[in-house]
Amino acid sequence: MAEAHHQIYLEDKLKEVRESGRLEYRSKALPTWCPGCGYFAMAGGVPAALNALAIAPQDTVVVSGIGCSSRFPFFVNTYGFHTLHGRVLPVATGVKVANDDLTVIAVGGDGDGFAIGGGHVPHAARRNIDITYLLFDNGIYGLTKGQTSPTSAIGFRTPTSPYTNPDQPLNPLLMVLSYGATWVGQAFAGHPQQLEDLIRQAIAHRGFSYLHILSPCVTFDKTDKTYDRLEQRVRELPANHDPRDFAAAMRQAMDVETPPMGLLYVADRPTLADALEGIVAKAGGAEKRPRKVAKAA
Repeated sequence: MAEAHHQIYLEDKLKEVRESGRLEYRSKALPTWCPGCGYFAMAGGVPAALNALAIAPQDTVVVSGIGCSSRFPFFVNTYGFHTLHGRVLPVATGVKVANDDLTVIAVGGDGDGFAIGGGHVPHAARRNIDITYLLFDNGIYGLTKGQTSPTSAIGFRTPTSPYTNPDQPLNPLLMVLSYGATWVGQAFAGHPQQLEDLIRQAIAHRGFSYLHILSPCVTFDKTDKTYDRLEQRVRELPANHDPRDFAAAMRQAMDVETPPMGLLYVADRPTLADALEGIVAKAGGAEKRPRKVAKAA
């Protein structure tokens, strides 16, 4: 009887997904992540968000660096660019500057984004380039068998740090806020519905949007950023939190013991494309190119 109910449930869910239009955004390639990997939440959340915003696959470009999360462009039916280690933001910037009508999503992990690629983050944020940066933080280099990363906790033990990690971890939320990002949020891969909603908001925002996603590595981390531990630690932002209050966002971002989930900060500021069009106009260049209708949140 239980098996029959399970089969009915699966058939109903499959019918729901087919009718929703989400499968239009999925490629024929199946994800190669480990069973239980937090990145599967991205595989469901991004297509759902694009579908909800009615952004066509051919109007979307997904750019990634190197790492487990960076395999994502292969699994979506959009344009994609699997670039060099740490270079996701420069390439995403180039795509957006070349064609401002495209929806550009950058994807990477904590190592790709804040180790070798860390020097690119402040410039993408301060320029307010209209791209969405999805940063999946598992606190480890999973693709290369479990080395410590810039967000690994002090005392974390890995195959290459058998006597534990001595380094203080970075706080990416504080960093991107101080760099000038105009949309900053945080989510947990174990809460896929909230993750999907925040991805949708991030894509809809015009400007540099950064979504920090706590995502367990089920293969190489059995002690720190596990589903059980994160489920016990994460919390929702206070109901009275004002996402336009920069100081309040900074205070929330400083809490790494009980990480806040939701939209920490949002601001309205001209994008890089707006600034470049102004420069072209001052120089007597071409008239402003008409844009598509703004994305609706």
